[in-house]
Formats: sequence, structure tokens, C-alpha cells
Amino acid sequence: MNHYFRDMRNITVALPDDVARWVRVRAAEQDHSVSKWLADVLEGMRRREDAYDAAMERFFSRAPRELTWVEDRKPTRDELHDRPGLR
Repeated sequence: MNHYFRDMRNITVALPDDVARWVRVRAAEQDHSVSKWLADVLEGMRRREDAYDAAMERFFSRAPRELTWVEDRKPTRDELHDRPGLR
């Protein structure tokens, strides 16, 4: 038995004919079965989503920075939007 399929669940997926043909071609191009190809694609999506969620968690778990103002005053709108390099 192929070790790849241990602890796997079978599911049924209904696809339009053209999509099913496309999936079979993509899987064959990588010398994979449709099941293995789809598992790899979905696992990649899951890893990216997990990485994104972890990055968001890290970002929002940091304490916000304390803003410091020059000369103890907030900048004016014009000072905030001044772009000397664009003049």
C-alpha cells in the first residue's frame, strides 16, 4: 500500500466535464493521480492560509506603539501630507 494514502479519507467530488478533464491533464503532467494532485493543491492552500492566520495573530498580538509628537504637538494636516520629493 502506498504510504501516501495512509490515514486518508475518501470523498466524492462532482466536477463539470471540462474541469475534470483539466484536472486529469494537470495531474498527469506531474505524474500524479488526480487524488494526489488535488491533495497537494489543497494542502498548499491550507499551509498558505495557516501562515496568513499566524502572521495576522502575531501582528495583532503586539502592543500598539506609543506615538511621540515633535515638540509635544500633533503634526498639522499639511505636515503629514508634505511630499518634498514630489515637488
